[in-house]
Amino acid sequence: MMRSLFSAISALKNHQTYLDVVASNIANVNTTAYKSSKVSFQELMSQTLQAAAAPQNGLAGRNPVQIGLGMGLGSVDTNFTQGSLQATGKMTDLAIQGDGFFVVRGPNGNLFTRDGNLDIGLDGSLVNPSTGMHVLGWAADADGKIDSTQALGQINIPFGQNMARATSKVQFQGNLGAEDAAGSVVSTQFGVYDSLGVVHTIQVDYTRSASSSPVTWTISAKELSVDANGNPVSTNVPLAATSPTEIQFDSKGQIITDATHQPTITIEPAYSNGAVTPGSISLDFSTVTGLAGRSNVNPVSQDGLESGSLVSFNVNSYGQVVGVFSNGLNRTLGQIALAKFVNPGGMLREGENLYAVSTNSGTPQFAAPGQDGRGLISSGYLEMSNVDLAQQFTNMIVAQRGFQANSRVITTSDELLNELVNLKR
Repeated sequence: MMRSLFSAISALKNHQTYLDVVASNIANVNTTAYKSSKVSFQELMSQTLQAAAAPQNGLAGRNPVQIGLGMGLGSVDTNFTQGSLQATGKMTDLAIQGDGFFVVRGPNGNLFTRDGNLDIGLDGSLVNPSTGMHVLGWAADADGKIDSTQALGQINIPFGQNMARATSKVQFQGNLGAEDAAGSVVSTQFGVYDSLGVVHTIQVDYTRSASSSPVTWTISAKELSVDANGNPVSTNVPLAATSPTEIQFDSKGQIITDATHQPTITIEPAYSNGAVTPGSISLDFSTVTGLAGRSNVNPVSQDGLESGSLVSFNVNSYGQVVGVFSNGLNRTLGQIALAKFVNPGGMLREGENLYAVSTNSGTPQFAAPGQDGRGLISSGYLEMSNVDLAQQFTNMIVAQRGFQANSRVITTSDELLNELVNLKR
């Protein structure tokens, strides 16, 4: 009889724990990226009243006779299923679609979170404004390249920083007249940018040679400027040592490409203002034709940009933070890292939507979003809690009824004990 009392008491305590977990889940139904918990129970030891017996002397065997001594808490597990995404319209809000955790730098080491509610700190770095912790990843080098083999560090968004891009390629289109006389010169003027974002005026001259088969045009270039008195000055611009010096057209007016003649000619301006020199620029004439008609060759595009300041940024699906400059330049500033664990359920909850490594979670494995099974990043969204309210209210009823039923067991056991005591009146 006393066994029933203690069994019911153990059930009361653990159903109270069950209700505590349900209450915590419901309390966090609107907590960003919250992962719900679930409870599992297990029976405690059993008292053996009669041991099992093997078959013997023509008799069948006997099963053991055991009485359970109550129930205990088996585990409280974290459910890491994906939560729904909620649009916020704020570009620094990030959500992970799939596996992985953001890495943040805590006071005693790295911590991990699914909460992508981020903002820009006073130092220009990506931080979680509720905790003040920096989000970690890899910073890009001066060319915008990411080296994910380096140690994790904070990602800075240097608003107001200026950047220019030197011209490295100019695309031309037009026609060099097949009927132009030998010695005819056609000129094209265009602007290019050096590494400081300063524009320079280049003139390319096309001189028709005496050859009529194939039709050949010799290329030369010079930089146009003015002196201190405002008088025009021209400086010859050399061609690269390995560059062809002429272009040729076949009988159909199409440019010839062979071992000697190529549609691309490289010039090397020597800037005198402190910019990188020589500035190697490829002149692409692949779409220029050599048909009858007027000669007219013009640049249609070039990849240089004047100096501009960082005015905005965005985060793509692979966690790359791309800066947008006022001159139209886009450059990668860094990449957010995601951590993955062999057993994420073994992580320790630290509060504030943070998790820490435990002895049963495994060590964190860092990589870029989208790599090795990691999820992708959605900018302008936050992950919602994965709490299922219908399931939680059902669990609440189950916990309540379990508690009530075991209370009845205690009441009934007490009544039986009372009857036993009253046998002697």
